[in-house]
Amino acid sequence: MANLSLKKFTQCVLVVALVYLAVVYLPEILGFGGVIWGAASPLIIGCVMAYVLNILLVRLEKIYFPGSQKLIVQKSRRPVCIILSFVILFAIMLLVINVVLPEVTSSLTLIAQEIPRVWEECRAWMIMHADYIPVIQQYLEQAEFDWTVSLKKAFDAMASSAGDMLNSAVGIATSAFGIITKIVIGLIFALYLLFGKETLHAQGLKIMRAYLKPTQKEKVLYVLRTVHEAFSSFIVGQCMEAVILGVLCAIGMTILGLPYAVMTGTIIGVSALIPVVGAYIGGALGAFMIFTVDPAKMLIFLIFLVVLQQLEGNLIYPRVVGNSIGLPGLWVLAAVTIGGGVMGVTGMLIGVPLSAALYKLFANHVNQKLELKDQE
Repeated sequence: MANLSLKKFTQCVLVVALVYLAVVYLPEILGFGGVIWGAASPLIIGCVMAYVLNILLVRLEKIYFPGSQKLIVQKSRRPVCIILSFVILFAIMLLVINVVLPEVTSSLTLIAQEIPRVWEECRAWMIMHADYIPVIQQYLEQAEFDWTVSLKKAFDAMASSAGDMLNSAVGIATSAFGIITKIVIGLIFALYLLFGKETLHAQGLKIMRAYLKPTQKEKVLYVLRTVHEAFSSFIVGQCMEAVILGVLCAIGMTILGLPYAVMTGTIIGVSALIPVVGAYIGGALGAFMIFTVDPAKMLIFLIFLVVLQQLEGNLIYPRVVGNSIGLPGLWVLAAVTIGGGVMGVTGMLIGVPLSAALYKLFANHVNQKLELKDQE
C-alpha cells in the first residue's frame, strides 16, 4: 500500500514538473513545434491528398471489374484506379481554371475601363439627390478626379519602387518554388499511402493491440470511424452541392439574360465549397462584375441569388450535405464562424466535419449516460 502511494506521489510530482517546464519554456517549445511542423508539412499535405483521393479511389475500385478473378485485373485495379483518381481531380481543376481565368481577366480589364464612367455616374446621381445637404453637394460638384493623372502617378510610383518590386518578385518566386516542392513531395507520399493503405491499416491495428486494452482499442476505433464518416460524407456532399449550385446559377443567369453567367456560376460553385458563407462570397464578386455592365441587371442577379440561396439552403443542402453529416444548421454556422476565425478558409472547410464528429460523439456519450441513469 505504501509502495502504491509512493508511486502515485512520484507520478504527481513528475506531472507538475512537466507542466512547470512547459510553461517556463513555452516560447522555445512553440518555436521547436513550428520547425517540426514546417519540416513535416509536405507529409501532412500528402496525407490530406491521400485522404481526399482515397474517397474517389474506393468508388472507382468498386466499378473496375469488382467480380473479376483474373490476376491481371486484380493486379492492375489499384494502379489504374489511382491514375484515374488523379486524372479526374486534375481534369476538374483544369476545367475550373480554363473557365474562370479568361473570364476574370476580361472582367478585370472591363472594370479598369468602366471605373471612371461608373464614378461619374455615381457622382452625378449623388449631386442630383443631395439637395438637402448643400455642403456635400457643393463638394461633389467641385471634386474633380483625373484618371489619366492618377494612373500616371501609379505607374511612376511603381517605376520608382522597381527595386523593391524585384526583391518582392524574387521572394514570391522562391516561395512559389518551395510550395511546388512541398506539393510534389506530398504527391509522392500520397502515392505511397494509397498503394500501401491496407498494410498501414494492419500495422495500426497491431500497434493498438500491443499497447491498448481491448476496450480502449474499441473506443479509439469508434472515434476514428466517426471522424472518418463525418469527413468523407462532408467532402462528397459538399462537392455535389457545389456542382449543383454552380450549374443552377449558370443556367438561371443564362435564362435571365445576365452577363458572365458561366464565370459567375463557376465562381459560386467553387466558393460554395466553403459552407454557409461561400456562395455569398462568390455572389458578391459576380454582382460587382455585373454592376460594371448594368446596375439594373445586378439588382436582378441579387434577387435571383437570394431565391437560389433559399432553394439551396432549404432543399439542396439539407438533403445533400446536412443529413449526411448530421449536424444542425445552428452548429454548422458556429463551426464556420469559429473555424474561419482561427484558421481562415482552412478552418471553415475542416470546422464543419470536425464539429459533426464531435457532435455525434458527444450525443452518443450523453445518451449512454442517460441509459445508465434510467437503469438505476
